[in-house]
Amino acid sequence: MNFTTPIPVRELAQKIGATLIGDDSLLATGINEIHQVRPGDITFVDVRKYFDKSLKSEASIIIINEKAKCPKGKALLLCDDPFKAYNGIVREHRPFLPVTASISETAEVDPTAIIEPNVVIGHHVRVGKHTYIQANTVIAEHTHIGDYVTIQAGALIGTDAFYFKRTEEGYQPWRSGGRVIIEDRAQIGAGCTINKGVSGDTIIGEGTKLDCQVHIGHDVVVGKNCLIAAQVGIGGNTAIGDDVILYGQAGVAQNLVIGDKAVISAKAGVSKNLDGGKLYFGLPAAEARTAYRELAALRHLPEFFSAYYGEK
Repeated sequence: MNFTTPIPVRELAQKIGATLIGDDSLLATGINEIHQVRPGDITFVDVRKYFDKSLKSEASIIIINEKAKCPKGKALLLCDDPFKAYNGIVREHRPFLPVTASISETAEVDPTAIIEPNVVIGHHVRVGKHTYIQANTVIAEHTHIGDYVTIQAGALIGTDAFYFKRTEEGYQPWRSGGRVIIEDRAQIGAGCTINKGVSGDTIIGEGTKLDCQVHIGHDVVVGKNCLIAAQVGIGGNTAIGDDVILYGQAGVAQNLVIGDKAVISAKAGVSKNLDGGKLYFGLPAAEARTAYRELAALRHLPEFFSAYYGEK
Protein backbone atom coordinates (compact mmCIF):
# COMPACT_ATOMS: atom_id res chain seq x y z
CA MET A 1 0.00 0.00 0.00
CA ASN A 2 1.47 3.34 -1.08
CA PHE A 3 0.94 6.67 0.68
CA THR A 4 -0.31 9.64 -1.32
CA THR A 5 2.65 11.67 -0.09
CA PRO A 6 5.79 10.46 1.77
CA ILE A 7 5.66 10.69 5.57
CA PRO A 8 8.73 11.70 7.65
CA VAL A 9 9.74 8.96 10.07
CA ARG A 10 9.98 11.53 12.89
CA GLU A 11 6.32 12.36 12.35
CA LEU A 12 5.41 8.67 12.49
CA ALA A 13 7.34 8.18 15.72
CA GLN A 14 5.52 11.08 17.35
CA LYS A 15 2.12 9.89 16.13
CA ILE A 16 2.41 6.35 17.50
CA GLY A 17 4.37 7.34 20.61
CA ALA A 18 7.49 5.39 19.60
CA THR A 19 11.18 5.85 20.33
CA LEU A 20 13.06 6.44 17.08
CA ILE A 21 16.31 4.50 16.58
CA GLY A 22 18.45 4.87 13.47
CA ASP A 23 18.13 7.19 10.47
CA ASP A 24 15.73 9.98 11.46
CA SER A 25 15.75 11.53 7.97
CA LEU A 26 13.85 8.72 6.26
CA LEU A 27 10.55 9.20 4.44
CA ALA A 28 7.97 6.41 4.44
CA THR A 29 6.44 5.89 0.99
CA GLY A 30 4.22 2.93 1.88
CA ILE A 31 3.26 0.33 4.47
CA ASN A 32 3.24 -3.42 3.94
CA GLU A 33 3.21 -6.68 5.85
CA ILE A 34 6.42 -8.66 5.63
CA HIS A 35 5.51 -10.70 2.51
CA GLN A 36 5.07 -7.54 0.43
CA VAL A 37 7.69 -5.06 1.66
CA ARG A 38 9.74 -2.80 -0.62
CA PRO A 39 12.32 -0.05 0.04
CA GLY A 40 10.57 2.92 1.63
CA ASP A 41 7.97 0.74 3.36
CA ILE A 42 6.96 0.49 7.00
CA THR A 43 6.48 -3.00 8.43
CA PHE A 44 6.25 -4.37 11.98
CA VAL A 45 7.50 -7.28 14.07
CA ASP A 46 6.59 -8.29 17.62
CA VAL A 47 7.97 -11.85 17.90
CA ARG A 48 11.68 -12.25 18.58
CA LYS A 49 12.23 -15.20 16.23
CA TYR A 50 11.12 -13.00 13.30
CA PHE A 51 13.32 -10.02 14.21
CA ASP A 52 16.15 -11.04 11.91
CA LYS A 53 13.85 -11.60 8.93
CA SER A 54 12.24 -8.19 9.40
CA LEU A 55 15.48 -6.31 10.00
CA LYS A 56 17.01 -7.84 6.86
CA SER A 57 13.92 -7.28 4.73
CA GLU A 58 13.51 -4.56 2.10
CA ALA A 59 11.51 -2.45 4.58
CA SER A 60 13.10 0.87 5.53
CA ILE A 61 11.14 1.41 8.77
CA ILE A 62 10.37 -1.39 11.24
CA ILE A 63 7.97 -0.98 14.15
CA ILE A 64 9.33 -3.25 16.90
CA ASN A 65 8.68 -3.98 20.57
CA GLU A 66 12.24 -4.69 21.78
CA LYS A 67 15.53 -2.87 21.38
CA ALA A 68 17.60 -4.23 18.51
CA LYS A 69 20.61 -3.17 16.47
CA CYS A 70 19.34 -0.97 13.65
CA PRO A 71 20.74 -1.84 10.21
CA LYS A 72 22.42 0.99 8.36
CA GLY A 73 20.02 3.13 6.35
CA LYS A 74 16.94 1.97 8.28
CA ALA A 75 14.93 3.21 11.25
CA LEU A 76 13.32 1.35 14.12
CA LEU A 77 10.21 2.61 15.90
CA LEU A 78 10.23 1.10 19.38
CA CYS A 79 6.79 0.81 21.01
CA ASP A 80 4.76 -1.56 23.20
CA ASP A 81 2.26 -2.83 20.60
CA PRO A 82 3.65 -2.83 17.04
CA PHE A 83 0.60 -4.50 15.52
CA LYS A 84 -1.76 -1.88 16.95
CA ALA A 85 0.54 0.89 15.71
CA TYR A 86 0.82 -0.68 12.24
CA ASN A 87 -2.91 -1.28 11.96
CA GLY A 88 -3.60 2.27 13.11
CA ILE A 89 -1.42 3.72 10.34
CA VAL A 90 -3.23 1.62 7.74
CA ARG A 91 -6.62 2.69 9.07
CA GLU A 92 -5.59 6.33 9.01
CA HIS A 93 -4.57 6.20 5.36
CA ARG A 94 -7.22 3.70 4.23
CA PRO A 95 -10.17 4.56 6.53
CA PHE A 96 -13.33 2.50 6.51
CA LEU A 97 -16.07 4.31 4.61
CA PRO A 98 -19.48 2.63 4.30
CA VAL A 99 -21.13 2.58 0.90
CA THR A 100 -24.21 4.82 0.84
CA ALA A 101 -25.09 4.64 -2.86
CA SER A 102 -25.21 1.93 -5.51
CA ILE A 103 -22.31 3.59 -7.29
CA SER A 104 -19.98 5.70 -5.17
CA GLU A 105 -19.44 9.28 -6.29
CA THR A 106 -15.69 8.58 -6.13
CA ALA A 107 -15.93 5.65 -8.56
CA GLU A 108 -14.74 6.07 -12.14
CA VAL A 109 -16.92 4.06 -14.54
CA ASP A 110 -16.24 4.32 -18.26
CA PRO A 111 -19.39 5.38 -20.15
CA THR A 112 -19.09 2.33 -22.44
CA ALA A 113 -19.32 -0.09 -19.48
CA ILE A 114 -22.59 -1.99 -18.98
CA ILE A 115 -23.75 -2.08 -15.35
CA GLU A 116 -26.85 -4.19 -14.66
CA PRO A 117 -29.36 -3.51 -11.83
CA ASN A 118 -28.43 -4.03 -8.18
CA VAL A 119 -24.69 -3.76 -8.78
CA VAL A 120 -22.79 -2.03 -5.96
CA ILE A 121 -19.61 -0.18 -6.87
CA GLY A 122 -17.62 1.11 -3.92
CA HIS A 123 -15.31 4.03 -3.25
CA HIS A 124 -12.38 4.72 -5.59
CA VAL A 125 -13.25 1.85 -7.94
CA ARG A 126 -12.23 2.10 -11.60
CA VAL A 127 -14.17 0.27 -14.33
CA GLY A 128 -12.70 0.22 -17.84
CA LYS A 129 -14.04 0.38 -21.37
CA HIS A 130 -16.71 -2.07 -22.58
CA THR A 131 -16.69 -3.98 -19.31
CA TYR A 132 -19.89 -5.86 -18.47
CA ILE A 133 -20.93 -6.30 -14.83
CA GLN A 134 -24.01 -8.44 -14.25
CA ALA A 135 -26.71 -7.99 -11.62
CA ASN A 136 -26.14 -8.31 -7.87
CA THR A 137 -22.37 -8.03 -8.09
CA VAL A 138 -20.43 -6.13 -5.42
CA ILE A 139 -17.22 -4.33 -6.38
CA ALA A 140 -15.59 -3.11 -3.16
CA GLU A 141 -13.31 -0.13 -2.55
CA HIS A 142 -10.16 0.58 -4.56
CA THR A 143 -10.76 -2.24 -7.07
CA HIS A 144 -9.39 -1.62 -10.57
CA ILE A 145 -11.13 -3.38 -13.46
CA GLY A 146 -9.69 -3.23 -16.96
CA ASP A 147 -11.25 -3.11 -20.42
CA TYR A 148 -13.54 -5.77 -21.93
CA VAL A 149 -13.89 -7.58 -18.61
CA THR A 150 -17.00 -9.68 -17.87
CA ILE A 151 -18.11 -10.19 -14.27
CA GLN A 152 -21.09 -12.51 -13.95
CA ALA A 153 -23.98 -12.25 -11.52
CA GLY A 154 -23.42 -12.27 -7.79
CA ALA A 155 -19.63 -12.04 -7.78
CA LEU A 156 -18.01 -10.39 -4.75
CA ILE A 157 -14.84 -8.53 -5.68
CA GLY A 158 -12.60 -6.89 -3.09
CA THR A 159 -13.83 -8.61 0.07
CA ASP A 160 -11.61 -8.22 3.15
CA ALA A 161 -8.55 -10.43 3.49
CA PHE A 162 -9.03 -13.43 5.78
CA TYR A 163 -6.05 -12.38 7.86
CA PHE A 164 -5.91 -12.09 11.65
CA LYS A 165 -3.41 -11.41 14.41
CA ARG A 166 -3.70 -13.86 17.29
CA THR A 167 -3.67 -12.08 20.65
CA GLU A 168 -4.64 -12.84 24.24
CA GLU A 169 -7.98 -11.14 23.53
CA GLY A 170 -8.61 -13.36 20.48
CA TYR A 171 -8.08 -12.95 16.75
CA GLN A 172 -7.71 -9.30 15.76
CA PRO A 173 -8.41 -8.43 12.09
CA TRP A 174 -5.88 -6.56 10.00
CA ARG A 175 -7.28 -3.60 8.13
CA SER A 176 -7.15 -4.70 4.48
CA GLY A 177 -5.27 -1.86 2.78
CA GLY A 178 -4.67 -3.64 -0.51
CA ARG A 179 -6.62 -3.79 -3.75
CA VAL A 180 -7.98 -6.16 -6.38
CA ILE A 181 -6.82 -5.59 -9.96
CA ILE A 182 -8.61 -7.39 -12.80
CA GLU A 183 -6.76 -6.94 -16.06
CA ASP A 184 -8.18 -6.59 -19.59
CA ARG A 185 -10.38 -9.32 -21.09
CA ALA A 186 -10.59 -11.37 -17.92
CA GLN A 187 -13.83 -13.14 -17.07
CA ILE A 188 -15.11 -13.71 -13.54
CA GLY A 189 -17.83 -16.35 -13.12
CA ALA A 190 -21.05 -16.09 -11.13
CA GLY A 191 -20.66 -16.27 -7.37
CA CYS A 192 -16.86 -15.91 -7.33
CA THR A 193 -15.20 -14.27 -4.34
CA ILE A 194 -11.91 -12.40 -4.64
CA ASN A 195 -10.26 -11.00 -1.51
CA LYS A 196 -8.34 -7.73 -1.63
CA GLY A 197 -4.71 -7.77 -0.56
CA VAL A 198 -3.69 -7.27 3.05
CA SER A 199 -1.37 -4.50 1.89
CA GLY A 200 -0.51 -5.42 -1.71
CA ASP A 201 -2.65 -6.29 -4.73
CA THR A 202 -4.64 -9.37 -5.60
CA ILE A 203 -4.29 -9.63 -9.39
CA ILE A 204 -6.25 -11.53 -12.04
CA GLY A 205 -4.13 -11.45 -15.19
CA GLU A 206 -5.13 -10.41 -18.68
CA GLY A 207 -7.32 -12.93 -20.49
CA THR A 208 -7.75 -15.24 -17.48
CA LYS A 209 -11.13 -16.95 -17.08
CA LEU A 210 -12.71 -17.96 -13.78
CA ASP A 211 -15.65 -20.37 -13.70
CA CYS A 212 -18.46 -19.98 -11.16
CA GLN A 213 -17.83 -20.19 -7.40
CA VAL A 214 -14.06 -19.80 -7.43
CA HIS A 215 -12.38 -18.30 -4.36
CA ILE A 216 -9.18 -16.25 -4.69
CA GLY A 217 -7.43 -15.39 -1.41
CA HIS A 218 -5.63 -12.18 -0.43
CA ASP A 219 -2.54 -11.06 -2.38
CA VAL A 220 -2.85 -13.92 -4.89
CA VAL A 221 -1.37 -13.15 -8.30
CA VAL A 222 -2.91 -15.12 -11.17
CA GLY A 223 -1.05 -14.83 -14.47
CA LYS A 224 -2.32 -14.25 -17.98
CA ASN A 225 -4.63 -16.58 -19.94
CA CYS A 226 -5.28 -19.01 -17.09
CA LEU A 227 -8.39 -21.23 -16.85
CA ILE A 228 -9.76 -21.87 -13.35
CA ALA A 229 -12.77 -24.22 -13.11
CA ALA A 230 -15.62 -24.22 -10.60
CA GLN A 231 -15.02 -24.47 -6.84
CA VAL A 232 -11.27 -24.02 -7.01
CA GLY A 233 -9.80 -22.31 -3.93
CA ILE A 234 -6.43 -20.54 -3.89
CA GLY A 235 -4.84 -19.58 -0.57
CA GLY A 236 -3.41 -16.17 0.19
CA ASN A 237 -0.15 -14.85 -1.23
CA THR A 238 0.19 -17.61 -3.83
CA ALA A 239 1.53 -16.85 -7.31
CA ILE A 240 0.08 -18.64 -10.35
CA GLY A 241 2.01 -18.39 -13.62
CA ASP A 242 0.69 -17.76 -17.13
CA ASP A 243 -1.42 -20.31 -19.07
CA VAL A 244 -2.09 -22.42 -15.97
CA ILE A 245 -5.19 -24.64 -15.84
CA LEU A 246 -6.86 -25.63 -12.55
CA TYR A 247 -9.72 -28.09 -12.91
CA GLY A 248 -12.77 -28.25 -10.64
CA GLN A 249 -12.43 -28.36 -6.85
CA ALA A 250 -8.64 -28.22 -6.89
CA GLY A 251 -7.26 -26.62 -3.76
CA VAL A 252 -4.04 -24.59 -3.56
CA ALA A 253 -2.43 -23.74 -0.21
CA GLN A 254 -1.06 -20.31 0.71
CA ASN A 255 2.39 -18.87 -0.06
CA LEU A 256 3.10 -21.15 -3.04
CA VAL A 257 4.37 -20.67 -6.60
CA ILE A 258 2.93 -22.59 -9.56
CA GLY A 259 4.89 -22.34 -12.79
CA ASP A 260 3.69 -21.38 -16.27
CA LYS A 261 1.54 -23.90 -18.17
CA ALA A 262 1.07 -26.24 -15.22
CA VAL A 263 -2.16 -28.26 -15.30
CA ILE A 264 -3.79 -29.22 -11.97
CA SER A 265 -6.32 -32.05 -12.17
CA ALA A 266 -9.76 -31.94 -10.54
CA LYS A 267 -9.82 -32.32 -6.74
CA ALA A 268 -6.01 -32.16 -6.53
CA GLY A 269 -4.54 -30.67 -3.37
CA VAL A 270 -1.47 -28.48 -3.93
CA SER A 271 0.69 -28.16 -0.83
CA LYS A 272 4.09 -27.24 -2.30
CA ASN A 273 5.56 -25.26 -5.20
CA LEU A 274 5.00 -26.85 -8.62
CA ASP A 275 7.13 -26.57 -11.74
CA GLY A 276 5.51 -25.34 -14.92
CA GLY A 277 4.67 -27.39 -18.00
CA LYS A 278 3.56 -30.54 -16.15
CA LEU A 279 0.27 -32.28 -15.31
CA TYR A 280 -0.42 -32.80 -11.60
CA PHE A 281 -2.85 -35.15 -9.89
CA GLY A 282 -3.85 -36.32 -6.42
CA LEU A 283 -3.58 -35.30 -2.78
CA PRO A 284 -0.95 -34.11 -2.20
CA ALA A 285 -0.61 -33.18 -5.86
CA ALA A 286 2.24 -34.91 -7.69
CA GLU A 287 3.25 -35.15 -11.32
CA ALA A 288 0.50 -37.24 -12.90
CA ARG A 289 2.72 -39.97 -14.38
CA THR A 290 4.25 -40.64 -10.98
CA ALA A 291 0.91 -40.48 -9.16
CA TYR A 292 -0.77 -42.88 -11.61
CA ARG A 293 2.08 -45.40 -11.31
CA GLU A 294 1.75 -45.28 -7.51
CA LEU A 295 -2.00 -45.93 -7.74
CA ALA A 296 -1.41 -48.83 -10.14
CA ALA A 297 1.15 -50.31 -7.75
CA LEU A 298 -1.31 -50.05 -4.85
CA ARG A 299 -3.90 -52.05 -6.78
CA HIS A 300 -1.40 -54.91 -7.08
CA LEU A 301 -0.54 -55.03 -3.36
CA PRO A 302 -3.10 -57.80 -2.53
CA GLU A 303 -1.57 -60.01 -5.24
CA PHE A 304 1.92 -59.27 -3.96
CA PHE A 305 1.09 -60.19 -0.35
CA SER A 306 -0.78 -63.29 -1.48
CA ALA A 307 2.20 -64.49 -3.55
CA TYR A 308 4.76 -63.61 -0.85
CA TYR A 309 2.96 -64.92 2.22
CA GLY A 310 0.77 -67.54 0.54
CA GLU A 311 -2.98 -67.96 0.69
CA LYS A 312 -4.57 -68.35 4.07
